[in-house]
Amino acid sequence: MPLRVRYHECDGQGIVFNANYLAYVDMAMFEVERALFGSHEAALTAGVDAVVAESSLRYRMPCRYDDELVVSAFLKHLGTTSLIIDFELSRDGKVCTEATNRYVFVDPATLRKAAPPASVREAYAAFLPAQPD
Repeated sequence: MPLRVRYHECDGQGIVFNANYLAYVDMAMFEVERALFGSHEAALTAGVDAVVAESSLRYRMPCRYDDELVVSAFLKHLGTTSLIIDFELSRDGKVCTEATNRYVFVDPATLRKAAPPASVREAYAAFLPAQPD
């Protein structure tokens, strides 16, 4: 997902404020849903939603106002009721920030933890890294 850093996302030091990196990751996750299901609403209609259970960030180099970034998402793990996605935020091909989110699948109506339907698991599973033989 391409992204240009906006002025108001930066702190007094002129660097992207740390919490905004999680907003960028959240935006990228909506793009993942769009690619897999057509939209967030379509994912809900398919009977699934996901909530963030855990996040971690590693800052490698600062991002500043007007930087052109690319946010990439990589499915690391697909469990019965959760998934882990690694994100890279890069500028000019160099990784600036790494993020990992663990999501828990929930029933859209009750927001209680629930295994996703088989069609949803299959959509995500197509993006799991190949396992060695």
